[in-house]
Amino acid sequence: MNYLEINKVLSNQARVNILQWLKAPDENFPPHVDLGHFKDGVCAQYIQVKLKLSQSTVSHYLSMMEKVGLLIPTRHGKWTYYRRNEKTIKAYIHFLRMNL
Repeated sequence: MNYLEINKVLSNQARVNILQWLKAPDENFPPHVDLGHFKDGVCAQYIQVKLKLSQSTVSHYLSMMEKVGLLIPTRHGKWTYYRRNEKTIKAYIHFLRMNL
């Protein structure tokens, strides 16, 4: 795990918001029409709408977060769903507690 890269990703409020919203997806997003549940996460389109940013910007943010291990993507047809990677988040928090 590259803690410096995670720090860079978390230096943007929109990306922090994504992690906060995904912590309680049922409170922050509507269920997807086809799936109706959040087991596989939240549709990238719903994240984009909530952020009120361009699709390309949100795609870039999600890709960055996935690359450092903060998000886990799951494909369903043409849709990609994202959920938090709790293992990485817990390891990152543990690192901060033990080292800072």
